[in-house]
Amino acid sequence: MFEKLKQSKLMFWSVELLVLATLILVSSKINFIFEPIGTFFSTLFAPVLVAGFLYYVLNPLVNLLMKLKVKRIWAIVLVFLLLIAAIILILVSIIPSLANQLASLAASMPEFIRNAEIWFYEMASLPIFKDLDLTSYIERLDISYGNIIQQFLSGLSNSLGSIVSTVASTTIVIFTSPFILFYMLKDGKHVIPALERFMPKKRRADLVELLEKLDKTLSSYISGQAIECLFVGTFTIIGYSIIGVRYAFLFGVIAGLTNLIPYLGPYLGLAPAVLVTIFDDPFKALLCCIVVLIVQQLDGNIIYPNVIGKTLKIHPLAIILILLVAGNIAGLLGIFLGVPFYAVCRTIVIYIIETVRKSKKEEREALVLEDSIELKNSNQ
Repeated sequence: MFEKLKQSKLMFWSVELLVLATLILVSSKINFIFEPIGTFFSTLFAPVLVAGFLYYVLNPLVNLLMKLKVKRIWAIVLVFLLLIAAIILILVSIIPSLANQLASLAASMPEFIRNAEIWFYEMASLPIFKDLDLTSYIERLDISYGNIIQQFLSGLSNSLGSIVSTVASTTIVIFTSPFILFYMLKDGKHVIPALERFMPKKRRADLVELLEKLDKTLSSYISGQAIECLFVGTFTIIGYSIIGVRYAFLFGVIAGLTNLIPYLGPYLGLAPAVLVTIFDDPFKALLCCIVVLIVQQLDGNIIYPNVIGKTLKIHPLAIILILLVAGNIAGLLGIFLGVPFYAVCRTIVIYIIETVRKSKKEEREALVLEDSIELKNSNQ
């Protein structure tokens, strides 16, 4: 009886689950051991993430310069000089323009809120809404400018500690990321050969191929997203400027940044322009929608297929579910990183499945070959 119990699958999985539960319980009781490790990785996470993003954006440019017979170290130096020039341009030109438009938008907020109140009261006075008594609901909300400012300042004072912490961590990221990026560009090509030495000989070729596929997937996605954001932001600014939208530059930059969020990004980027214009000029709000629609059509039919292609064959429903789950787990960071993380995991799983199928096929072919040889020998 005990022998049967030992050999049963139920016993095996019961013991496995019990061991796993014991490990989780013990780990939760000795968190003082894991806390320094977690702090170590959380400290490195932000600078490595920023450097990794810039690596995949700039590495194609380094490779292009190397094809033009420029040594790698000098190609990296040239790319760093271009990056520094771009940062200076952003600090000198783009940031002041954004600050001016933000200040102007803040100054015009009382007018915007007044127009919104008038619009809401006009809607509430319509016969269709008369039974709902929307006027009393609007008055109860108290959407006055003074109340909004008071709530904003209250929230700002409550989160002052986190703001100081964020500024400190951002400063660390700014100073450490360039060093990490430099060595990524310099020694990035040596990572796979270095890891290759620790791989088992039997699976070395397969694992190297998997790492190369992961590198290609991340490179296509990140560099493609950077080009997409630049395209969407630039052409949205041009479109908004043509139709005469105030704060066109600010809203274009927002549209470019939110384009990083698949499927939902264009709507989030459109929302500020529509909210600011719809109460004053509904026709202009409609033109904003048309501009975004044209830009997204150009992006979806020309830019996306050429810069990202079909590297990420992910169903739209899967992307929406990923955004919901990742956003709930890690907030805004999860929304931005959810899709590339899923793409990496998907590449690994697909490669493992293909490798297993390939090995099974080879085993079947080997068995068929052995059977044919035995049959041939028996006939002789």
